[in-house]
Amino acid sequence: MYTIIVANSPIFDAAPFAALLRAADLVIAADGGGNALYIIRFAPHLVVGDLDSLNVTVEAWFAAAGVEIQQYPAEKDETDLELALLSAVERGATRLDILGALGGRWDQSLSNVALLALPELNGCRVRLLDVDQEAYLVRDAAEILGDPGDIVSLLPVGGAAYGVTTKGLQYPLHDATLYYERSRGVSNVLAASPGRVSLCSGQLLLIRSFSNQAPTALQ
Repeated sequence: MYTIIVANSPIFDAAPFAALLRAADLVIAADGGGNALYIIRFAPHLVVGDLDSLNVTVEAWFAAAGVEIQQYPAEKDETDLELALLSAVERGATRLDILGALGGRWDQSLSNVALLALPELNGCRVRLLDVDQEAYLVRDAAEILGDPGDIVSLLPVGGAAYGVTTKGLQYPLHDATLYYERSRGVSNVLAASPGRVSLCSGQLLLIRSFSNQAPTALQ
């Protein structure tokens, strides 16, 4: 099931993603992420969070539209986005795009990236998506789809990544070690699509900057 979660970035514009939102089987707003949806008059299926950042006018409009609203206490261990991700998994999400996860407070942005490693997301294809770039976690191997010329960066997460091997990138890696505190994996180039990356241990955050293509649904 293709699912979109809209997080609460203060600079997020939902308009470029209108077609993608209409194509999704399930759309979840993580608290104030609903404000961006209201601007384009799109009602999600579900709103999740403590509702401290959701505009009261938006909340009333969603309620009138029949949107399910799950309100949690303000004092909680999880962020609103984490609650939204867990709700998506519980409802059967298999492909999941997260919009509006970056921008604004650095602590929130870094936490949102780390959420890609949630064990509950194993078996679900998940990415952070913007108008001109995407990011997803590679635990063992992944194809790199895109256009030749796209910028591809491989960033170790939570420590070094060992046995990194790539195919289709301008600067190949063969059984390489990428260190968390080193920048070796930044700014490679997709030379032939599909590319491929694999690793023996560790985790990689793969970030691809689009050279031509507009955002499309996660396949």
